[in-house]
Amino acid sequence: MAERAQAVRDPAQAGREFSAKGVKLATLAPAHRISLRAPAESVAAVSKALGLTLPKKPKTSARKGSQTALWLGPDEWLVIDEANDPLEACASVEALHSAVGISHRNMAISVTGAGAANTLNAGCPQDLSLAAFPVGACSRTILGKAEIVLLRTGEDAFRVECWRSFSDYVFTFLTEAARDAAA
Repeated sequence: MAERAQAVRDPAQAGREFSAKGVKLATLAPAHRISLRAPAESVAAVSKALGLTLPKKPKTSARKGSQTALWLGPDEWLVIDEANDPLEACASVEALHSAVGISHRNMAISVTGAGAANTLNAGCPQDLSLAAFPVGACSRTILGKAEIVLLRTGEDAFRVECWRSFSDYVFTFLTEAARDAAA
């Protein structure tokens, strides 16, 4: 097998944090990510290779160990792994699929605390009540002028995935929204 070249970049917004009354923002550590596309007949084979059953229902995610798979569409997932590169697991799958490494493109911000949902709703039109968006729910949505992928990791905790090129805008937007939510 041919060797792959790996780009080394400084993590976007590394170490950036902000706290206001009831809200904390923090840049999360870099993680491995793939954009995964697979037709229904390939899902079982790809799931087996990943060691994680891909979710099949809208707004759902699945987690096992350091890996999380987020359903983004009928044949589309974002797979995030904090320890191992899921691209390598997909390389052995013979069933039809597309797995593209996007670790360099994305970064993540945690938004936690009692004011987390209000902070996000300052720029995200999605209903973030627990009834409509329970723990484990995810979706591709917007925050202000940026596309994000949002995952609810706890009752008062969210993971915001965004492109690194929008990371300063997203973090700054969330900082201002957290100040407003705390007021």
